[in-house]
Amino acid sequence: MIGEIIFLLLILGAVLVVVLMTTIVQVEQYESGVALRLGKFHTMLNPGWNFVIPLITKVFKVDLRIQVLDVPRQEVITKDNSPTMVDAVVYYRVADAKKAVLNVANYRAAIVNMAQTTLRGVVGDMELDEIFSSRDKINAILRDKLDIETDPWGVKVDNVEIREVDPSPNVKAAMEEQTSAERERRAAILKADGEKRSAILSAEGEKQSRILTAEGDKQSRILEAEGVRQSKVLEAQGQRSQTILEKQGEAQGLKITAMGASTLDSKALTVLSLESLKEIGAGASTKFVLPFELTKLFEGAADYVGYSRKAPDRQLSDLKDIEKALGKSEDILGTIPTADEMQAELDAIKEEADEALQQVVDEGIKDQMTASEPPKELKEPEA
Repeated sequence: MIGEIIFLLLILGAVLVVVLMTTIVQVEQYESGVALRLGKFHTMLNPGWNFVIPLITKVFKVDLRIQVLDVPRQEVITKDNSPTMVDAVVYYRVADAKKAVLNVANYRAAIVNMAQTTLRGVVGDMELDEIFSSRDKINAILRDKLDIETDPWGVKVDNVEIREVDPSPNVKAAMEEQTSAERERRAAILKADGEKRSAILSAEGEKQSRILTAEGDKQSRILEAEGVRQSKVLEAQGQRSQTILEKQGEAQGLKITAMGASTLDSKALTVLSLESLKEIGAGASTKFVLPFELTKLFEGAADYVGYSRKAPDRQLSDLKDIEKALGKSEDILGTIPTADEMQAELDAIKEEADEALQQVVDEGIKDQMTASEPPKELKEPEA
């Protein structure tokens, strides 16, 4: 009897546990609960513990977090009839748990099949090269189409990514040959362009070299001509100074002779004339000297030795009388420059010549620097 009571109590305890477990439903924070009572929609359960009537209430829990679905790899024929294996990844989340439970039996399988169909249609309308270069465009089209199709199911498609595009082996081989040919073409273009640029730069360098050589020759000739000119100027100035000094020296000598002769009488002049004849006759050659006043010369000589009448002494000339007759000596001979004045004049001429030569050299260097400027940079060729 006691055993039967214990058995009944155990059965009652198990029933109570089952009833409590079906009465309290725990919904996680990232979930949403859909409660059906007697087969009809009853209410939405919030996160936490929710109390429901057991046995007649059925609860469906829906995960609201972003989910990832792998779209299986499938073969697609592109617009240019190239068989290609394509697969993708879909990122989605449940936006309305009620629709996800009541409007579709299995929204995950429905999304996968819808993604396969949509991917086949989008890729089939494009050529193979466009698929490789327009992945972002394909992803956007797939996302928009899937989002529209899954909206009645309460599902929001956030993103779709094409994971791999794998053409057939024959297409791969043709693409590799095309890529190799394109690279060879670009290499040939770059090589030809490099040779062209090298020829242009070489010609430009030769041009600049010829210009610099011509400029150097020009400057050399200019400097040489300027040196010759300055040399001639200095030589002319020196000859001019030499001529002036010689003439002024001769004039000064004549002045001294005139001043000295002005005090001599006729006897002294006769003696000087005889001395001059003596010096002329001292030479080895035969000479004949015929003075203009030959008779007067003999007459003076006779008077001097006492065989003739006594000649009166000649009145000496005074400097004032000579200046009165001829003019002042400074007016006739001019100012005779001193050695310091002549040296100052030569230094001034040399300084002017050096300044002119330096100006020519500076202009030549400036022209040479202008001609030696590097050519402008050539534009880089486009690949």
